[in-house]
Amino acid sequence: MRFDNKVAIVTGGSSGIGFETGQRLSSEGARVYNLDIAESEAVASKFIHCDVSSFEQIQNAVQSVIAAEGKIDALFANAGIHKFGTIEETAIEDMEKVISINCFGIFYLLKAVLPVMRKQESGSILLMGSDQSFVGKGSSSVYGMSKGAVAQLTKSTAIDYAPFNIRVNCICPGTCETGILKRAVGEFNQLTGVSELEILQMLENAQPIKRIAKPSEIASLACYLLSSENSFMTGALVPVDGGYTCQ
Repeated sequence: MRFDNKVAIVTGGSSGIGFETGQRLSSEGARVYNLDIAESEAVASKFIHCDVSSFEQIQNAVQSVIAAEGKIDALFANAGIHKFGTIEETAIEDMEKVISINCFGIFYLLKAVLPVMRKQESGSILLMGSDQSFVGKGSSSVYGMSKGAVAQLTKSTAIDYAPFNIRVNCICPGTCETGILKRAVGEFNQLTGVSELEILQMLENAQPIKRIAKPSEIASLACYLLSSENSFMTGALVPVDGGYTCQ
């Protein structure tokens, strides 16, 4: 199996893409640690309560994994939140929350995990980007800003740590059936009055493939990107978006 005797950390692994990825990693032999604020029913991973916007909590969680396993082979920095709104519609506290999780959370994870992987001289890291790492969307100022930042962090980190046999890539999903999408659709409904059914139909029609993704489809690519099968890939932004960004 691709992840036999491998130790993997997945943030936000209690639901959606993180959950599906953790399940698949475990089924392929990995010992998976799920860092999340909400406990999961998944028996395939070990849960550690962790708010990724707190560097102290991340440090403690990573040290717990090291104490138990002695190494970290793979990291999927998946945890994130969404916020609809133009700049004027976005409250400062909402902007700060999105950035603290989507940007600071990933930076903190890298800060805690990279020294471990550098000492090992091996590791595979996957950051959660978005189709908005490539293109802009209306009423998505702060979310788009955060995912643009993740894209650049991927590239610079990949360059810095390539000499240590550490690969850093970024998966960039399009619209996907997750709790984040459900909350975003509800938020857009409140802002515009457009029904949730109409919003979902609009989202489906916006994709050349004419549907939205399932978390398992994103997880399949995530596991490939974390595996040694793509041993010559680093610094890549990989779209999995039903053709949305190729239009």
